[in-house]
Amino acid sequence: GKSVIRSRVEHVFADQKSQMGLFIRTVGITRATMRIGLTNIVYNMRRFLFLERMNVSA
Repeated sequence: GKSVIRSRVEHVFADQKSQMGLFIRTVGITRATMRIGLTNIVYNMRRFLFLERMNVSA
């Protein structure tokens, strides 16, 4: 059970690190939280568009 969850989460972090160049180097937890939050929003939007394209072509 844990490995299924871990594999799902690690794919997201790997994508954020490689594709989006996520590297947190800010001063303050608030700025770091904001940057991670914005990166998550971008990832979700990219994933949504990918799934929409897959749904249209199927």
